[in-house]
Amino acid sequence: MDTEAQPTERDPSSGTEDGSRSARVSEDPGPRSSWRRTAFVGGACVVFLLLLSHFVLQPFLIPSGSMEPTLQVGDRILVNKLAYRFGDEPRRGDAVVFDGTGSFVRERPQGDPVTGFLRDGAAALGLAEPDETDFVKRVIGVGGDRVVCCDKDGRLTVNGVPVQERYVMLGDEPSSVPFDIVVPPDRLWVMGDHRSQSSDSRDHLGSPGGGMVPVDRVVGRADWIAWPFGRWSGVAGSGAFDAVPAPPGGGHGTGAHG
Repeated sequence: MDTEAQPTERDPSSGTEDGSRSARVSEDPGPRSSWRRTAFVGGACVVFLLLLSHFVLQPFLIPSGSMEPTLQVGDRILVNKLAYRFGDEPRRGDAVVFDGTGSFVRERPQGDPVTGFLRDGAAALGLAEPDETDFVKRVIGVGGDRVVCCDKDGRLTVNGVPVQERYVMLGDEPSSVPFDIVVPPDRLWVMGDHRSQSSDSRDHLGSPGGGMVPVDRVVGRADWIAWPFGRWSGVAGSGAFDAVPAPPGGGHGTGAHG
């Protein structure tokens, strides 16, 4: 008796080629699954960027020329939000971004929360202008400092020491408005580099807070220009305040961030 398995005629409907095709079809995720994966990856990237901008490094779009020549209209700067998180505080010469609510602008009623959320998200990614309450200026005086403008030679002085402000826009005076102020503790006196085009602490002397910015309203330090690529560079501090002594009652910020 022949016990060897006899070859049988292959069923065309179950051949190797069709089986392979079936396997391939079953492995194909299809357009819907691919779209979901792409959406998930895109959403994860957006969440990561939002968390990064909220806690570490936030881009800001410069909407005006008040900080020229240091920062120009259309520049996108990267603001280091960790600069003052671990005990350090803003120093004279730092370019800082701060929330001017209560010092430069009045409190305003809340608008549409959905629109506000979308706008804040776009601003956090550097895709829209910052909120109208956000400003970028240079720190000129810290708590306890006496800031005066101008001396007999037309220079701004801090704690009696004249400051050579080489970052100021060429042709601008240190200030066309005279002032003599003492900065309260935990406050900052800030000014733009383009003095003739900047609305800063000088313009709010008569407002609540006297134009002084609370330290806890500082968002971070402007450390880099990220866009346009041709202007990619760090935002340097200033050695203009190196010779300025500590304020009479003590305080911080005796040097400038380099």
